[in-house]
Amino acid sequence: MKKLLAMSFMLLMTAGVLTGCNTISGAGQDVEEGGQAVQDAAS
Repeated sequence: MKKLLAMSFMLLMTAGVLTGCNTISGAGQDVEEGGQAVQDAAS
């Protein structure tokens, strides 16, 4: 169940990163925030 939740969240974050970041530095920040959210969801 946790794997399914984490995978769904990761897909949503990927979609957000692809549509929301306009610069390279913004993309890095988005990826970092997405990784932190996945880490939090896994705990």
